Amino acid sequence: MFDKVLVANRGEIACRIFKTARRMGIKTVAVYSDADRDALHTDYADEAIHIGPAPSAQSYLVIDSIIAACRQSGAEAVHPGYGFLSENSQFADALCGQGITFIGPNPAAIEAMGDKIESKKIAAKAGVNTIPGFAGVIKDAQHALDIAREIGYPVMIKASAGGGGKGMRLARNDTECGDGYDRATSEARSSFGDDRVFIEKFIEQPRHIEIQVIADSSGNTLYLGERECSIQRRHQKVIEEAPSVFIDADMRRAMGEQAVALAKAVNYQSAGTVEFIVDEQKNFYFLEMNTRLQVEHPVTEMITGLDLVELMIRIAAGEGLKMAQGDVCLKGWAIETRIYAEDALRGFLPSTGRLVRYQPPAQSEAIRVDTGVYEGGEVSMHYDPLIAKLITYGATRDQSIERMQRALDEYFIRGISHNIPFLSALMAHPRFQTGDLTTNFIQEEYPQGFGATELSDDNKPRFVVSAGVVDHLYHTRANKISGQMPRVRCDDRSTERVVVINQDYHNITIDPIEHGYDVKFEGKIHRVISDWSIGQPLFKAEINGIRVCLQVERKGPRYRLIHAGVDLYALVLAKSGAQLNLYMVEKAPADLSKFLLSPMPGLLKQLKVAAGDEIKAGEELAIVEAMKMENVLRAMQDAVIKDTLVKEGDSLVVDQPIVEFE
Repeated sequence: MFDKVLVANRGEIACRIFKTARRMGIKTVAVYSDADRDALHTDYADEAIHIGPAPSAQSYLVIDSIIAACRQSGAEAVHPGYGFLSENSQFADALCGQGITFIGPNPAAIEAMGDKIESKKIAAKAGVNTIPGFAGVIKDAQHALDIAREIGYPVMIKASAGGGGKGMRLARNDTECGDGYDRATSEARSSFGDDRVFIEKFIEQPRHIEIQVIADSSGNTLYLGERECSIQRRHQKVIEEAPSVFIDADMRRAMGEQAVALAKAVNYQSAGTVEFIVDEQKNFYFLEMNTRLQVEHPVTEMITGLDLVELMIRIAAGEGLKMAQGDVCLKGWAIETRIYAEDALRGFLPSTGRLVRYQPPAQSEAIRVDTGVYEGGEVSMHYDPLIAKLITYGATRDQSIERMQRALDEYFIRGISHNIPFLSALMAHPRFQTGDLTTNFIQEEYPQGFGATELSDDNKPRFVVSAGVVDHLYHTRANKISGQMPRVRCDDRSTERVVVINQDYHNITIDPIEHGYDVKFEGKIHRVISDWSIGQPLFKAEINGIRVCLQVERKGPRYRLIHAGVDLYALVLAKSGAQLNLYMVEKAPADLSKFLLSPMPGLLKQLKVAAGDEIKAGEELAIVEAMKMENVLRAMQDAVIKDTLVKEGDSLVVDQPIVEFE
């Protein structure tokens, strides 16, 4: 077994690998860039080595720097995690040439499966079902149009060296194909240094289901069940679960056997994932093979009881698998949600900044948090916006969903925008709860984007009653201050209040009881049992015998309440104050319609207009790169450019003016 292992990665995956290595008695080495000097993974390891500036192309992607760190630290092996150099065959080959073990598959397997064009040819030869398409190299945009027309729309344009949704575009007509080819090749070039793309038929209403495989150097290759990864946004997975409600035992066996056949075709060893697209009739087609550990590997670990990182390390050290396919047992249900630094209310735009407050839910056998951040730490614009992965386990899918809902309610993050309310809304969505999933789920269910202010009939009493109790406690404390001028005071025995939410006025009466309150709302008594005290960010209570948790913050006279995917403000008033509040005028926001504003922090990669230009609706104005993705900003209507306020290469902040219109 290795004495010391270096992890050529950062963030939560580096911390997760260190955790297993530490348990195995292996010393650990972290590497870090300028931006990650104070990152959590640098503290988690036994030692940390600086490898360069913040941009990953100058640090985490520099092979020579990683090898130099191995030499400096004496690390005998390198685990690449996922992303960065994890699927770079030249990296694995370079390590081997220096006598350093790569904890992953052999370079030939990485190269064969990393090229999406070549991998489809190998898969077809191995008897794996493949999607109809053009597996050759596309010469230019016109060639792409010719191929798309021959295959028949819709088609998917994909980077040959791609992954993670980068360099991928859906095209339903010639216009989208031409634009998609340009964007896909540009993203592929900047993300992978390889602008080759290919085109294949797009399967309508598809599910994304993948098979986890594990193989040792003796050819013993097993499949460890499937993961359902259909809930995606812009081809990035958002929620994963294992097993899938769509898969029966026979289909699992068929998919697993094809995944094993593909792995054996390239003499695969270590952990890997074979991804499939599945249509409504349960036909499945090979999508790609990821020759690394997947982001969503924890759900497989939860239902199999296996530590995939440990297996990877042991296989790399020359050990064989000590189990056969018949020994693999899937038990229970696990769900993972990806918590991103992004503003779900503004089209999921990336968010950067300092984590002013960071309080994850308590971990247990049923709740797991994989993270690489801490309170006071910085979320950088240079890397992926993943903050953490939240994983829950249950005996059944319903139990796992219920635990996920409670854990999301208890996940408290402030200082940056995040997608937790959106994840909570997905968990509560009837279609998700029944397992009716496709990769189009988010697009179909949230065509106008996500809004977190609508109260359902089930949730309304929780918000109204909780706001009333919280306000009662604040006013009870305020009433104890001596020397106050006469004013309307809260009665300790019975209090009538009005809760204003979304311009709706709700009358309540609060009666304190032992250990809680009886709150009358809409003719019904709601019993609230809670030991919450002022200043705590989580209002945990039993309301009518049901455990609930709301995040609560006092914002001036209002309370911000977050629960079950809803994020809103409540104003609690005396009856006289509620009457006067009806006459309060809301201040109109400033008119910014004459400006093109940056919707996210990022790099202005291209500015396509100049002062005096006449533009048409839909015309490209600028391209902003953030979190390694290109975002095209277009004109909403015909206009004339009065002035450009920034230049290409500038770093932008949210809502920074880019262009002024006449």
